[in-house]
Amino acid sequence: MSIWKKLFTAARGAATEAGEAIVDNQALRILDQEMRDARIQLKNAKESLTSIMAEEMAVKRTVNDLRSKIEEHESYTAQALEQGNEDLALEIANKIAEFSNELEAQEQLAQGYEANITQLKRTIADTERNIKMMQREVSVVKSTEAVQKANTAIATKFSGADSSMLRATDSLERIKVKQQKRSDQMKAAVELQKESSGDDLQAKLKSAGIVSGGASANAVLERIKAKKSAGK
Repeated sequence: MSIWKKLFTAARGAATEAGEAIVDNQALRILDQEMRDARIQLKNAKESLTSIMAEEMAVKRTVNDLRSKIEEHESYTAQALEQGNEDLALEIANKIAEFSNELEAQEQLAQGYEANITQLKRTIADTERNIKMMQREVSVVKSTEAVQKANTAIATKFSGADSSMLRATDSLERIKVKQQKRSDQMKAAVELQKESSGDDLQAKLKSAGIVSGGASANAVLERIKAKKSAGK
């Protein structure tokens, strides 16, 4: 494959990806338009059904008229025969034959209209049901899309490098560090105070048992007992 074919193929791929991205980004808008188109087509189908039903009514009226004419002319034929007028009876019979042929054609046409109307009514009913079902699904999809967008916005707001949550966390950590530093400074100040006043050294001497740790009730009691024993 030549370099130009590869470049052309790459360009086609990029165009396809761009087109798909546009479709994905505008999915809900496209879906709404498709639903509007479906409702318009349904409206047109109902109008067509109305026209066909009107034509069927006209054909049925023609059928009824032809049947009435045939019945009427059959009566004329019978009267002509009663009068012995064969020629007139034959002429009337020819007219009846014309009416009969026309009646057959109109009846077939009426049957065709009836079948088409039945099928069209079924199609319209199915389409209406599908549109209602799709409308419910579209509502669910829109609600889901809104929730997902809200969640995405929240996640973006609190997960980015410059998010409010991260800034709040950083501030909290800085406060903790400052408080710990202040606590350490206070402890250090107390230690320095002890060292400067000799308290720290005295505490160390007491801990080592070099100096007395101060009077205690037990020590006093033992001292008194010792004196009493020595005086005996």
